[in-house]
Amino acid sequence: MKNFIKDLNEKIMILDGAMGTEIQKRFEDPGINPELLNITQPDLIKSIHRDYEKAGSNIITSNTFGANGYKLEKSGYSVEEVVSRGIKNVKESTNAYCALDIGPIGVLINNDTKYDFDFAYGIFKEQIIAGRDAGCDLVLIETMTDIYEAKAAVLAAKENSDLPVICSMTLQENGRTLTGTDIVTIVSILESLGTDVIGLNCSFGPDEMIPFIEEMVKYSSKNIIVQPNAGLPKMIDGVTVFDLGPEEYASTMARIKDLGVNVLGGCCGTTPDHIRAFKDNIKDFSPTEVVKKDYTFVSSSTKTIVVDGIAIIGERINPTGKKKLKEAIKNHDLEYIAGLAKKQEKEGADILDINVGVPGIDESKTMEDVIMEVSKHSTLPLQIDSSDYDAIENALRKYNGKAMVNSVNGKQESLENILPLIQKYGCCVVGLTMDDDGIPGKSSERFDIAKKIVEEAEKYGIERKDIFIDCLTLTASAQQEDVFDTLVALSRVKKEIGAKTCLGVSNVSFGLPERDLLTTAFLTSALAMGLDAPIMNPASESSMDAIRAFKVLKNIDRDSADYIEFYKDTSRTTKETAEKPIPESEMTLDHAIINALKVKAAEITKELLEKKTSIEIINEYIAPALDKVGSKYETGEIFLPQLLLSAETVQNIFKIIKESSKTNATVDRNKRVILATVQGDVHDIGKGIVKMLLDNYGFDVVDLGKDVPIADVVKVAKEENIKLVGLSALMTTTVANMKKTIEAINRDIPDAKIMVGGAVLTEEYSREINANFYGKDALAAVALVKQFYSEQ
Repeated sequence: MKNFIKDLNEKIMILDGAMGTEIQKRFEDPGINPELLNITQPDLIKSIHRDYEKAGSNIITSNTFGANGYKLEKSGYSVEEVVSRGIKNVKESTNAYCALDIGPIGVLINNDTKYDFDFAYGIFKEQIIAGRDAGCDLVLIETMTDIYEAKAAVLAAKENSDLPVICSMTLQENGRTLTGTDIVTIVSILESLGTDVIGLNCSFGPDEMIPFIEEMVKYSSKNIIVQPNAGLPKMIDGVTVFDLGPEEYASTMARIKDLGVNVLGGCCGTTPDHIRAFKDNIKDFSPTEVVKKDYTFVSSSTKTIVVDGIAIIGERINPTGKKKLKEAIKNHDLEYIAGLAKKQEKEGADILDINVGVPGIDESKTMEDVIMEVSKHSTLPLQIDSSDYDAIENALRKYNGKAMVNSVNGKQESLENILPLIQKYGCCVVGLTMDDDGIPGKSSERFDIAKKIVEEAEKYGIERKDIFIDCLTLTASAQQEDVFDTLVALSRVKKEIGAKTCLGVSNVSFGLPERDLLTTAFLTSALAMGLDAPIMNPASESSMDAIRAFKVLKNIDRDSADYIEFYKDTSRTTKETAEKPIPESEMTLDHAIINALKVKAAEITKELLEKKTSIEIINEYIAPALDKVGSKYETGEIFLPQLLLSAETVQNIFKIIKESSKTNATVDRNKRVILATVQGDVHDIGKGIVKMLLDNYGFDVVDLGKDVPIADVVKVAKEENIKLVGLSALMTTTVANMKKTIEAINRDIPDAKIMVGGAVLTEEYSREINANFYGKDALAAVALVKQFYSEQ
């Protein structure tokens, strides 16, 4: 019986290469959905599988990359039919491992739309079950541009099969995914979910991948998969080819193998000759031993905190003693709560505690809504703080990152309910040194509870590096004799158990005057005892000063670089003033757009409409704000989710303006553009982003959707007299239809201009297929449209 994990520990595993490239070579109608060829042309697909096995592949991927319910909706075939036939084709034609190939759904996962996390999970679950029942040997989730979608796919695989799971992400040139996830965060999230093999595919040629692979090897404790493209695409004699030949490809793949990569294959443009060349170039098929790393990761979707010094957990999103926050939670005022998150991030927090424990609410639903809203506005990882087990599990499932959970304690009920959740979702956990008898006064008793928690956690496979013990701060006003025992227990936990430590430090000063003074003294003492993660108010100037100074003295802040940078040439007063948020009463519409404050932006818009025209509002506030947001995106200050959030804020403003004027005053009917994903391609994430941004700038967008027949594009352009057409394609098999669409437009509408974009395109390639403009991303496409109409 085949055992993939056992074989992987004994030898290098080699996947096949591109399916689309081979289909283009061997089949006359490249525009057809390639997955349907499993049924209509099984011999063709089998011949490709056989050729890859002969070339040296011991893993063959099924031709099911796009065989999901969303893409097959109008195909006339079910997911079960296409997937089972795809698996059967592999098993009937080869003796290799059969990997169920799963690609992106084709839409951006957004919990504010019908395409939410549960939708994605359901799509992948259907594929997994079909592949499992058809007899695949493992699951290959690949070409993922969104870590949230990848999480849904991995969970679907783990919960609906016992198959090994590989997950491979795709990067942009900046080393992040489309939605802003960097390498360390990819490692953190995918490993937390129990993925067996993680890695990278598509994106670039092998040479360009090397720096990102090196970083992944540095941080990962898993086997790594790499499947680069065969360079960049070009059009030669009407056929798409890639510019890296088998020998060049093989040479670099040998270097990649030597970096510590044990699963290798090819992506776009690679052929059986590429696989054969690099297989023959490998001298030693013994795998590199995977080294277990000792990093403690806490992650959002775009930022990972590596807890190896001091990580500040912001405590302000906790309704205890906060009347205004309690009201905000009850009234579902998510913008207020998100504002607290942004404020703490600016003040220096590394992680944000989220507690919504207010009587009379649905805590599970409220917690989900709050973590989703906070995640839109802050890049910081979150700590889920609740005693409601259902609320914790729902939050962990829906959270886009690797969270902390606050908390488990020494009670058997708590251990039995919380630890399985920590194990399943791979998060960090705070262990409180209390049990059925309450909080012990003596340090030795708290240490014993800490030891019990750690031992029980390890039985579930939870690693010690992901456990934070909270020895519980007691109030000096009521339990003065026990305060120092907290520090003694903390020190023992650090030295004797080796777990991480955290403390809610401000509790010590409750009920006493000059609380900040006492809290800072206690904090400094705790840091000296080994405190890793103080739970505190980052707005406390004295506490933040103490932490910065301690990092210098403990040699955490090497060469005092951060300390000098913070305090140089700037008075404390100036720094405080610079970091103060704009009061609501002084907020302008452009500021509300930049910060994606949808509710506040709506209020300001209604006020402005009483004294300004819609055109004035657009020119004075909306357009400058969008330019500023675009600039932030281009410089990496914000990422795609934040860009889209600001765009959604503007869409809501336009809706208010239209309702007020009873006209379509926000749209310029003289500035029209057609957008379409070409025939045979059902991916429209990029096109959808371009449409949203163009809408925001007031262009009249005619969106023809996805898989648009060539004749339909030409017909609409002629009938509507639209002179600018934007075409999108993600798949190598559909680029030929992009070229045919361009030829048809140029023939029938010679004065029309064509803009193209998509993951498989380059500027050089766009010229080869006679496009007029190439948009490397959504913002570039918008800039091209603006330029086009400014010159008319």
